[in-house]
Amino acid sequence: MHPDNYDKTSHLVKEEPYYLEIGNEVEIGITAHQKKLPLLLKGPTGCGKTRYMKYLAWRLGRPLFTVSCHDDLSTSDLVGRFLIKGEDTVWVDGPLTSSVRNGGICYLDEIVEARKDTTVVIHPLADDRRALPIDKLSQIIEAPDSFMLAVSYNPGYQSILKDLKPSTRQRFVSISFDYPEPQLEQEIIVSESGVDESIAARLVTLAEMTRGLKESGLPEGASTRLLIQTGLLIEAGISVRTACRVGLVESLSDDPDLLGALNDMADAVF
Repeated sequence: MHPDNYDKTSHLVKEEPYYLEIGNEVEIGITAHQKKLPLLLKGPTGCGKTRYMKYLAWRLGRPLFTVSCHDDLSTSDLVGRFLIKGEDTVWVDGPLTSSVRNGGICYLDEIVEARKDTTVVIHPLADDRRALPIDKLSQIIEAPDSFMLAVSYNPGYQSILKDLKPSTRQRFVSISFDYPEPQLEQEIIVSESGVDESIAARLVTLAEMTRGLKESGLPEGASTRLLIQTGLLIEAGISVRTACRVGLVESLSDDPDLLGALNDMADAVF
């Protein structure tokens, strides 16, 4: 028994997500889908990679299956497994298999966090074979034309032990993402959080200051996502300084010296 365990309509992006295009990345994504090419998104955390995939799925009208990869992610988690239900043993599709069956988009977020033996399963889907072997079912599922594979990772903090192998990387069309230009980032914050332009502009200034602390030991500066969250707190009535502390500063580091420097920056900006 090989049921499709996902309701296709539940994975459709039914309303247009807010996405501010900053280049030709949408055109590239649509063309990659038309040409049956997989996508690799590279960029820092919180810069819009996941939102881009949601917007692309909406534009293409395809169901989106998102998997947040982690160290314990197994091949069975992606492909599927047999489960006992009552007195029967039934096959339950994983998100990768379900996306292939439905001709959807499978988005593996932070692919390098998954185990190496897990990522190998995507290789046949990411080249001209476009097939998913399911050993436990002795099946090979051919991907329909509408299926698309997309993966993402943050090259900024990956070690040599956590990087994509050339055999994986060279299967993909790659798009580099970064934080938007200040004016565009300000526009995004205003639209997504509802704060006024003055607050948004100062949040962007603060973010740029934190992004300059990498050489001082801060792994990542404030992301656009953090700025939106901070803006949402401010718009809800939380004081600006408290919102900056809990929505931004405390999320960036636990180091006392860095926290002190970040709080000083927030004081200077606001």
